[in-house]
Amino acid sequence: MFALQVLVVTLLVAIGTAGAFLLARSDAHNAAVGEVTAVAEAIARSPGVAEALRTGNPTAELQPYAESTRLATGTDFIVVMAPDRTRYTHPTVSLIGQKFAGDVDAALRGGTVIQQYRGSLGDSVRTVVPVREPDGAIIGLVSVGITTEAINRGLLRQVPAVAGSTAVALLLAGAGAWLLSRRLRRQTHGLGPAEMTRMYEYYDAVLHSVREGLVVVDRDGRVALINDEGRRLLGVPDDSRVDRPVAELDLPTEAAELIASRRPTVDEPVLAGDRVLVASQSETRFEGRTLGTVLTLRDHTELRELTGELDSVRGLTAALQAQAHEAANRLHTVLTMVELGRADEAIELATAELALAQQLTDQVVGALDEPALAALLLGKSAQASERGVELTVSDDSRLAGEHMLPSRDLLTVVGNLVDNALEAVALADPPRRVRVLVRQEQDEVLVRVSDTGPGLTPDQAAAAFRRGWSTKPGAGRGVGLSLVRQVAERYGGSYAITSGTDDHGAILTVRLPVRTP
Repeated sequence: MFALQVLVVTLLVAIGTAGAFLLARSDAHNAAVGEVTAVAEAIARSPGVAEALRTGNPTAELQPYAESTRLATGTDFIVVMAPDRTRYTHPTVSLIGQKFAGDVDAALRGGTVIQQYRGSLGDSVRTVVPVREPDGAIIGLVSVGITTEAINRGLLRQVPAVAGSTAVALLLAGAGAWLLSRRLRRQTHGLGPAEMTRMYEYYDAVLHSVREGLVVVDRDGRVALINDEGRRLLGVPDDSRVDRPVAELDLPTEAAELIASRRPTVDEPVLAGDRVLVASQSETRFEGRTLGTVLTLRDHTELRELTGELDSVRGLTAALQAQAHEAANRLHTVLTMVELGRADEAIELATAELALAQQLTDQVVGALDEPALAALLLGKSAQASERGVELTVSDDSRLAGEHMLPSRDLLTVVGNLVDNALEAVALADPPRRVRVLVRQEQDEVLVRVSDTGPGLTPDQAAAAFRRGWSTKPGAGRGVGLSLVRQVAERYGGSYAITSGTDDHGAILTVRLPVRTP
């Protein structure tokens, strides 16, 4: 790069010097033409020259005058001649009386001849003007010239100044090129163009092919890069320009706040639309200078859903194991009563247990036409029994199959509200109850879950739906209710927590507008 810059600068200076020389040469030629024309005009208009031309021997008077004028003006020759071109004066005395070599026709017609001609003294720039009588008659001609060699000598006297200027220009340009090359090398960390090209190609290919979202922010708070996965996770269109401040990009609120804060974090849950992302952010530094921040994002939505389903299955399995144990005890009791000959009492006991087990199933299935929701509540009921919690579904629950609300969103809301209530009452004093109401009203679905737990203070209730907030310590908590909030906001619904009454610790209410067919 440095060699290329020096070569370009040298060529530019050489071209500039050559141009300056050509301009100086042209200026010198024009100056010589102007000088000889002025001298010739002055001699032709001199009264003594016209009087000398009228005498019988013009040379006697004109030769000394011409030579003194030539020496005084610095010209190379002054020739006064007759109209037939016979010389009366010349620096070379032997040429006096001989014919003048050159074109004088225009001067004989009253004009001025300006030409570059090779005469007796060599190449010269000359002017020929007429000498007139008072009545305008032409009685002679005056030619004044400067040789090209004399003009070149004048140019050569300017060469040291031009050469000095050229040398200074080359030194300054070379120093500037060296400083620029040094700065570029420092900024590129010593990488050359080929290395930078190869590094950029690898950099671009790797960043856009990784399966983690990547957001790079510079030190001025402008988003420098969002890779393909990052655009997908954050909902940034592919054709959207990202070289803008974070506030000008339409990013999810929590992601934008995390990026703007620049605080370091590792595996922090972030909600982006209906996705649960795990974000890690760190500051990037090089040689003690802060370059910006790098945010990596991983999609844990499906993992969270699978984890939730796995937890539900585990809870249901534990509940089924407990129920199997209880059922075995009851079965042994019934068999023993039969063996003791008390068959009627055994039948009565078995029928009562069957009716009690079937009551909740009939109630849930009869009230809710949504199979997935009914299955969820039955599973949560078994899970609640294992925990020593009584889960009941309100008799007012009604949900038709034509509510036009996706099962996934409905399960997210009901499942998280019930899980939150079960955790609230698990460690509370008896009685431990959770009551669920799911009812389709005119243009919305109402979900209300109440519990007999300790309840929440007004400040806790205001923060409960914020991501990361939880009454229990530990990482990864505070996500369930924030997912409920996201679903409600996506449908333009509402969510609220009211504190307990005498028999309720907290009541969580969510309203989801629906489109009826």
